[in-house]
Amino acid sequence: MKIALIGYGKMGKMIEQIALGRGHQIVCIIDIENQEDFESEAFASADVAIEFTTPQTAYGNYLKAWAKGVKVVSGSTGWLKEHGDDVRRACTEGGKTLFWASNFSVGVAIFSAVNKYLAGIMNQFAQYDVKEVETHHVHKLDHPSGTGITLAEQIVERVDRKQGWTMGYLQNPDGSVEGSDQVAADLLPISSIRSGEVPGIHSITWDSEADQITITHDAHSRKGFALGAVLAAEFAQTHEGLLSTDDLFNF
Repeated sequence: MKIALIGYGKMGKMIEQIALGRGHQIVCIIDIENQEDFESEAFASADVAIEFTTPQTAYGNYLKAWAKGVKVVSGSTGWLKEHGDDVRRACTEGGKTLFWASNFSVGVAIFSAVNKYLAGIMNQFAQYDVKEVETHHVHKLDHPSGTGITLAEQIVERVDRKQGWTMGYLQNPDGSVEGSDQVAADLLPISSIRSGEVPGIHSITWDSEADQITITHDAHSRKGFALGAVLAAEFAQTHEGLLSTDDLFNF
């Protein structure tokens, strides 16, 4: 498979290593300084572009790739609120393909399945309240994380007493704290911690007067995310439309 990389930071470089190790070809690498390469023959020859950039640039990158007939796999977050409807339309009515996930880790896919199952059980036990905390490295620009939002939305969908999620507290890299996780009873707070070089930790806690149940996914490195992105590219090569890890992993 011919792969183009959009974004060549730590994730892009790790994706490159894994893709080459699985026998794929990297035909084009686009970063900030060579945006003109979106117009190159090399980019247009790609079967799939794997995109990990920023909330501000992701949607524009999708449009540039689609204009060249290139399918996109993306792990960029923070763009859904502004461009989600446009992307869904492009993939359902416009014939474009985007495999998007807030997190491509196989472990997170398993964790997500556990989260949904546990939320379904907890819908029957109103004595338990639920909170979420996500921790990431200091370079992450958005908060809460895309994965954190996805996990919260899974819970809200299955727990009748929760009408939505909201921001909890934010612990900044300097240790200062903004906001609070003390919110209205029908809301699920997602608190965010930005610290060091943490790849990603997500914890869901169900608390009652009698006891507490916590599930946690703690990433040791970005390698699991990179492998998942390459697996998604392999899947997207032969599928179309708006795709997700629910399509890739049959849990």
